[in-house]
Amino acid sequence: MANGYRKLGRPTAHRKAMLRNLVTDLLREGRITTTETRAKEAGRIAEKMITLGKRGDLHARRRALRYIYSEDVVTKLFNEIAGKYEDRNGGYTRILKLGPRRGDAAEEVFLELV
Repeated sequence: MANGYRKLGRPTAHRKAMLRNLVTDLLREGRITTTETRAKEAGRIAEKMITLGKRGDLHARRRALRYIYSEDVVTKLFNEIAGKYEDRNGGYTRILKLGPRRGDAAEEVFLELV
């Protein structure tokens, strides 16, 4: 992991799309189930999106729209989610381990907003 991110065994376009979907779902639902390594990567990005939501200006909203697929999720991020973390400096997500997945024994986790 010398270049700052995990490749997750996917081609670049697939990996980016997968992470965008994970972050969008996390912000929409509040909690998602995924593997541990995917959760760590998606959590990093979700923290950055929440920080953009806390800034609240037009440029931050456009940067969030550039990454998150759904406009209503960006609206929820800026109107509801960012307000909950106004007095918190980072640490907006939590990973709870669930145990190995039945098919391939990959470590499954909940990734949730604190």
